[in-house]
Amino acid sequence: MNDSRPLQPTAGDGENGGGPLEKDFSNSNYAGGNYGNMSSHHEHLDGDHPTGTALERIRTAGSISISPELFEKLYLSPENKVSGELRKTFGNPTPLALIGFLLSLSPLSCQLMGWRGAGGNGASDIGAYLFFGGLLMIIGAVGEWIVGNTFPTVVFGTFGAFWLQFGATLQPFYNAYGAYVTDPEAVAANMGNPGNPVGQMTPGFNNSYAFFLLFMGLVCFIFLICSLRTNAVFFLIFFSLVCAFACLAAAYWNLGLAYENAANTMAAARAAKLVVAGGAFTFVTSMAGWWIFFAIMLASLDFPFSIPVGDLSHIVKGASQKKAVKEHDV
Repeated sequence: MNDSRPLQPTAGDGENGGGPLEKDFSNSNYAGGNYGNMSSHHEHLDGDHPTGTALERIRTAGSISISPELFEKLYLSPENKVSGELRKTFGNPTPLALIGFLLSLSPLSCQLMGWRGAGGNGASDIGAYLFFGGLLMIIGAVGEWIVGNTFPTVVFGTFGAFWLQFGATLQPFYNAYGAYVTDPEAVAANMGNPGNPVGQMTPGFNNSYAFFLLFMGLVCFIFLICSLRTNAVFFLIFFSLVCAFACLAAAYWNLGLAYENAANTMAAARAAKLVVAGGAFTFVTSMAGWWIFFAIMLASLDFPFSIPVGDLSHIVKGASQKKAVKEHDV
């Protein structure tokens, strides 16, 4: 399956470290937007090449470039120039972070929707939030930082911290909701232990936690705009997350109203519906995430077929690319 033709040495290659950058566009017609016409000393690999061939040639020749589509599919980020050979040395950290995210969010979305009697705001999966969502996404973020991918670093680091926070909030040890219990009788009933479950039914806790979800939605909205430079599936992930966090923030505020006034049954009913809606949006997020995870794993293992992710990097062009095109036209 891999191309066995020997690669020709490129100008500047050598053992003295004076070779070109890993992703080198200096000899291409990049400024004109024509990625296919390369000089005789610079070979370009695009989506028509088998993935294994592309990756093997990247490992063996410093001046070979891959297309924006293939790079974006592997790293969920527009291609960028980096010095050194870190992308040849280390594995791709993207699928590791994705699987941590998916194995945390997918069960949680089913629980929020109450499938088969599930509930408890996901308290049954605290371990998954800490060791899949938190640990694997933080490791993935560090890996993306090492290979020079800023956008995935911020995304994975943000959600890794989110899962750690969510898991800690659900643990009684951190007393996140128990701190809102002020009734001496309720405190005494819990024998002074942290994490009094009565705190989950206080207006103070629910109204306060809603603000965190609101600003997580704001972060996802920023990621949504940035994802216009990646692919359609990644865009769908952030779009559904913005909707999910909006629904969940509204649900907590309605719970605050319901716990403040037990007679406010409308607020309680609204909260229940909003939680289900939030779970439905996160389920869409999960399905999109599984799709993009599958696409990356197929590419990584050189399968003879691939699935599309809807590349957007050629539609929303970067500022540096527009500048290069303008300079080329002049």
